[in-house]
Amino acid sequence: MSTITKNLRKLRDAKGLTQEKLARLADVANNTIIKIEAGKNQNPTLDTLKKISKALGVSVDDLIK
Repeated sequence: MSTITKNLRKLRDAKGLTQEKLARLADVANNTIIKIEAGKNQNPTLDTLKKISKALGVSVDDLIK
C-alpha cells in the first residue's frame, strides 16, 4: 500500500468524510478518490493532490510523506 493511499484514507477518515463528499469538496471525480485509496492510481497529478489536500485542510506534503 502506497504512502498516498494510507495517508489519504487516514486523513479523510479523521475528517469524517466519505469518498464521495471529499470528491465533491476537492472538485475531482469520485472515481479518482476511489482509485487512489484502492492503490490503483499511485501517481495522481499534482493538480489532483493540491485539490484533495486543500479540501482536507492539509498540505500536499501531508498526503505524500
